[in-house]
Amino acid sequence: MQKNLYLIIILFSLTSCYTYQVKKQTNTETNNKQEPKRASASANMASLPMESTTTEFKSKSSQQPAAPINIQEKLSSNKNVKIDVDGKSYKVIVDKWEGDSLVAHPVHNAKKTLKFHKNQINAEKIAEKRFSQPIADIITVVAYAGIAAGIYFLVR
Repeated sequence: MQKNLYLIIILFSLTSCYTYQVKKQTNTETNNKQEPKRASASANMASLPMESTTTEFKSKSSQQPAAPINIQEKLSSNKNVKIDVDGKSYKVIVDKWEGDSLVAHPVHNAKKTLKFHKNQINAEKIAEKRFSQPIADIITVVAYAGIAAGIYFLVR
């Protein structure tokens, strides 16, 4: 019983509330522009079915592509990030940009220097290290439950 309790305490002490999360970009501006077109197209459909069909095809073909992701803005100096380079994942702290090359060092090894060209980095899988509130809440609830169980077993 005590061995299991010690194991659980050690596991919770090693748990971190920080996780690497990919920041998703939203295109709310393009979605807001498309909704009035759809509403007017549905209004035209009742009166002229052929014209509304061509309007829908035009609006679908004229959709703007997603804005290009600027890697140099996402990876600014002193950020702790997880990047995907040529299929391999690295947890690094960004030092600086030298032209088109990223100079960084691994999280737990400041002496080692890594250089990556911006074309090698997968811009969609850049994950920043952030505080995770749900994980912190889970750890807090489990800690309180453990304290309550300990008090219960001591009193009993």
